[in-house]
Amino acid sequence: MVTRLSIAATVPTIAPERSSQVTYKPYPNYKVIVLNDDFNTFQHVHDCLVKYIPGMTSDRAWELTNQVHHEGQAIVWVGPQEPAELYHQQLRRAGLTMAPLEAA
Repeated sequence: MVTRLSIAATVPTIAPERSSQVTYKPYPNYKVIVLNDDFNTFQHVHDCLVKYIPGMTSDRAWELTNQVHHEGQAIVWVGPQEPAELYHQQLRRAGLTMAPLEAA
């Protein structure tokens, strides 16, 4: 009976150098999108945009309302996730048809 011995060579392990540089990634923005439907009036969409989207002017709300009607949708706000969720929820509760929140 023959016994074989295997001898493993020991190779030193070299750890990679640590980088002292930290890379910061910004949080993604989210798009709040209103969709066209057959039951909300132009006036209601306009009024909701002015009421719930901060800084929304009446003129801009009319532009977006027309975009929703003619193109089928409009991005009404873009920004951080938490306020995007709030505006999306408020517009949905007011009866507007909303697309799911989408990362910008």
